[in-house]
Amino acid sequence: MATPENPEQLIIALEPEAASIYCRKLRLHQMIDLSSKAPVNGFNSSDTVGAGFTQAKEHVRRNRQSRTFLVENVIGEIWSELEEGDRYIVVDSGGGTVDLTVHQIRLPEGHLKELYKATGGPYGSVGVDYEFERLLCKIFGEDFIEQFKIKRPAAWVDLMIAFESRKRAAAPDRTNPLNITLPFSFIDYYKKFRGHSVEHALRKSNVDFVKWSSQGMLRMSPDAMNALFKPTIDQIIQHLSDLFEKPEVTNVKFLFLVGGFAEAPLLQQAVQNAFGSKCRIIIPQDVGLTILKGAVLFGLDPAVIKVRRSPLTYGVGVLNRFVEGKHPPEKLLVKDGTRWCTDVFDKFISADQSVALGETVSRSYTPAKPSQLVIVINIYSSEQDNVSFITEPGVKKCGTLRLDLTGTETLVPTRREIKTLMQFGDTEIKAMAIDVATSKSVKAGT
Repeated sequence: MATPENPEQLIIALEPEAASIYCRKLRLHQMIDLSSKAPVNGFNSSDTVGAGFTQAKEHVRRNRQSRTFLVENVIGEIWSELEEGDRYIVVDSGGGTVDLTVHQIRLPEGHLKELYKATGGPYGSVGVDYEFERLLCKIFGEDFIEQFKIKRPAAWVDLMIAFESRKRAAAPDRTNPLNITLPFSFIDYYKKFRGHSVEHALRKSNVDFVKWSSQGMLRMSPDAMNALFKPTIDQIIQHLSDLFEKPEVTNVKFLFLVGGFAEAPLLQQAVQNAFGSKCRIIIPQDVGLTILKGAVLFGLDPAVIKVRRSPLTYGVGVLNRFVEGKHPPEKLLVKDGTRWCTDVFDKFISADQSVALGETVSRSYTPAKPSQLVIVINIYSSEQDNVSFITEPGVKKCGTLRLDLTGTETLVPTRREIKTLMQFGDTEIKAMAIDVATSKSVKAGT
């Protein structure tokens, strides 16, 4: 896809940004607005929300069979409602995490400014699978489930696939039970392990909302299935509530719900109930493909995001002249009669700092010895804002610039200057070191 000689050929798209880029191009027929308050065709607002869920499910079903992707270069109708400075949230809910991003519109070009950096949390749809596993442990015993996973891994996968299809059928208004097929090896292994049947275990367990069906299935009431969703959905709602408390999130106009888990009507309803009074909740019809399509649009115009927030603090490791009283004694290094302080973190940019696309920070350094022929500059990152030394907890090395100056010995000035530049604001950070006297340079990306 890319080579060291042509690294620009590969562009990294950030998932929440891709979702945001696609959402702003939505036409009215490409989305479901859960916040529609006005009566539609004689329905009141609660009917409209219910109809929205039905409509959403129908479009998800249809879009699974469709592979058509039409890129419209026109601005969507949603966009026509947004004005300079308007803010919107993209909630990307997938299998493992839920990422939140707040973007602000910048007119006239319609560029986006990131106001709040993407934050992931372990609140994806796998949380529902975890709750199902806990339920199985409650009915059949944790010792059996652990052994079954080890001894019959393929059957365990089959069971989780069967659960996945029923999980997708869960809905707030569902009244009929959901049947989950138990693999034969589950039934057989349980009998060998415990000495009695699966049906006996269900009768003896205190779980009264899961029954045994004569067709060899677990029969779950809709309430039982909804209960498996509750812990994960509660965490997502709490995560979003915390976000709405932040100053960057005042006057949000839209909330776009995207990602695979956004197909779940239970999550849609919970988000609508919690935040429908604060902003309009919008779900793209092809919600599971939103990020993929947005990434294509980003590839066509990578400059659409003009301002980002730096996710981490970045800097380089350097030697500074040792200052008594300021630097810790354990960092003292004496070399050729000069007293140095080692492991100093020289900060280029702070975590959560706003950076414009292509913004460059430069520093000039002098080698400890002018005759040095290989200059190694290590780049470090940290989640913390105030970092003094590269040895502090949480500081990680994320890149190295190695500048080879062999063959330039005759050009060595008395005081050699190495200029280090870091370019921020893109989806990647680019670093470069230049020997000012000879213009020799080396590049790296992180």
